[in-house]
Amino acid sequence: MAGNSFGTLFKISTFGESHGEAIGVVIDGCPANLPIDLEFIQNEMDKRRPGQSKLTSQRKESDTIKVISGVFEGKTTGTPIAILIPNEDQRSKDYTHLEDAFRPSHADFTYQQKYGHRDHRGGGRSSARETAARVAAGAIAKILLKQAGIEIFAHVSAVGLVEAPNLDQNDLSRLIQHRESNLVRCADPATAKEMTDLIENIRKEGDTIGGKIAAVIMNCPVGLGEPVFDKLHADLGKAMLSINAVHGFEYGSGFSGSEMKGSEHNDLFIQEGKKTKTLTNFSGGIQGGISNGMDICFRVAFKPVATLMQDQETVNKEGQATTIQGKGRHDPCVVPRAVAIVEAMAALVMADHYLRNKTAKL
Repeated sequence: MAGNSFGTLFKISTFGESHGEAIGVVIDGCPANLPIDLEFIQNEMDKRRPGQSKLTSQRKESDTIKVISGVFEGKTTGTPIAILIPNEDQRSKDYTHLEDAFRPSHADFTYQQKYGHRDHRGGGRSSARETAARVAAGAIAKILLKQAGIEIFAHVSAVGLVEAPNLDQNDLSRLIQHRESNLVRCADPATAKEMTDLIENIRKEGDTIGGKIAAVIMNCPVGLGEPVFDKLHADLGKAMLSINAVHGFEYGSGFSGSEMKGSEHNDLFIQEGKKTKTLTNFSGGIQGGISNGMDICFRVAFKPVATLMQDQETVNKEGQATTIQGKGRHDPCVVPRAVAIVEAMAALVMADHYLRNKTAKL
């Protein structure tokens, strides 16, 4: 199976399945002598892990990481970093009814057709369980970026039609505090209550609902991104669209920019001391595929989780009509746990381009 690696200089390769013995990641290209804070990495893992609240899957995984190479005496050695995350709470029997049937809007059918053989237990490699490995790698990328002063913040900006107002991004610590004070991880407390109530009602109906995550990358230097095929926003888009259940990505003004005039949309340059800035930020901090020093703003849209606790019509491997109902433990809305994944994937992109930009100037 191809396509299990991501990045150019800061490169990761993930491995493992939802109901296998473990999942994990190998990180290649991380510079030597980077101090590794295992408590910080575990804290990032805890934001994504299942079973953390009544709004998430009740699968009980501690997602305890084990670093098995690449770190010595608390610092990276420059060699590949391998991280193992054991699977502790598999209930494979919950998926026996899916051995022959294809779940609607899942990867069951496409995997079966492409490979002729699939792991039906929780989706195997196609399960969102794989993203735990990305969060572990993303935490190390965050540590690298923090040394350069680059910070990343994401939160749940919408669940269904319940949408949070635009937030003042100048007080990052306050936003983080508000986000972590509620189950849905929305940085606006009033909207978070509406979102929580909506998700609980949807769960009781045996249904699911989608949502959106808004993110900002702050203190990014000018010059990250390659101007043709490896544009910074293109790599961010690829990173986000590689996350399970993501159906949309936009940055800056996004789709709404298509409704504006050029005279309204252009970001006019101004000079503040020694720093060149723009009056507005419809470009989302990226122009010509290269960061311009302004905040990099983007949004990610997630579809409703495809597993429903309701009867759904489908077909089996023989093409015969059948009916299935979701069993096991699943999220009624994925976005609360996906905040950590969005931040991790953004960190991986930024770390990669940060290192690429340094080599471009040698």
